[in-house]
Amino acid sequence: SMFFDNQAAGLDHYKFEPQDIYNIDKTGITTEQRPDKVVATPGTKQVGSVTSAERGTFVTMAVAVNAIGNCVPPIFIFPRVNFLDYFIRGGPVGSIGSANPSGWMKAPDFLLFMKHFVAHTKCSKEKPVLILLDNHESHLSLDTIDYCKNNGVVLLTFTPHCSHKLQPLDRTDFGPLKKFINSAADGWM
Repeated sequence: SMFFDNQAAGLDHYKFEPQDIYNIDKTGITTEQRPDKVVATPGTKQVGSVTSAERGTFVTMAVAVNAIGNCVPPIFIFPRVNFLDYFIRGGPVGSIGSANPSGWMKAPDFLLFMKHFVAHTKCSKEKPVLILLDNHESHLSLDTIDYCKNNGVVLLTFTPHCSHKLQPLDRTDFGPLKKFINSAADGWM
């Protein structure tokens, strides 16, 4: 959009330092457990593994990480009509939650996360931060853009349908996180 293009052209005057540059990304986490590697004797005709027969629940998680590795606690969006505090009990310290029937991030969820982000980073017009994020429609609501502009958050989006190689959190955090969650579920089973 023109808003983001104009900001990208004017980024030079901000002089952002690494601690002021964040990447926000989201990922889906399923409660459906897939077994890790199964070890069997060579020649075994039937190899089994204990797994859950349940159909999984899909929860969206979004997190902001800056260029020096610090992060803002995540938001979890649950596939429910209403969010209840106990949904995130035992989760990462400082995390927040939201709910909508699909469990996908919608514009109100992203605005909630941006308010959470501003509270944690203490950014302002005098001390702005840069956020790199994908071009998802939930990030582009007028309410969110206005909120960010009024609170010292400069939004810069990746081009639509860009390679996952440009999404740092996909490559460095979400893959290992999902592997850990699946291994923990495997051990529990």
